[in-house]
Amino acid sequence: METKNLRQTVTFNAKARAVYELLMDAKKHSVLAGDEAKISSRVGGKFDIGGYIQGSNLELVPDQKIVQTWRYEDWPKGHYSTATFVFKEENGKTKMTFTQVGIPAQFYEDIKQGWIDYYWTPMKEMLKK
Repeated sequence: METKNLRQTVTFNAKARAVYELLMDAKKHSVLAGDEAKISSRVGGKFDIGGYIQGSNLELVPDQKIVQTWRYEDWPKGHYSTATFVFKEENGKTKMTFTQVGIPAQFYEDIKQGWIDYYWTPMKEMLKK
């Protein structure tokens, strides 16, 4: 299977703690996703967003870094990508560098736009001061 890698950089008008919590706190993530989110806060723990996104936590450094296995429900059975979120706070704003390695090529464009439409744009709105 051919795969592609994605890299996006986004700046949020919020502290790194707020950005990290929006992604890792199940209640906050549920509001963001508009669907039920179950998220473990420990390395090795699993997450499920609305039954259509699943994965597990590989590395968690509060307010600095999240590394997860990640898959969408219609991807080839058993295939996971690796999603990495790195946060750098400066002057009350947080620059997040996001990479996702191993996206099945046929889903790349949808995933690329999906992060913008369903995560980065609503996160910016939710994190406005």
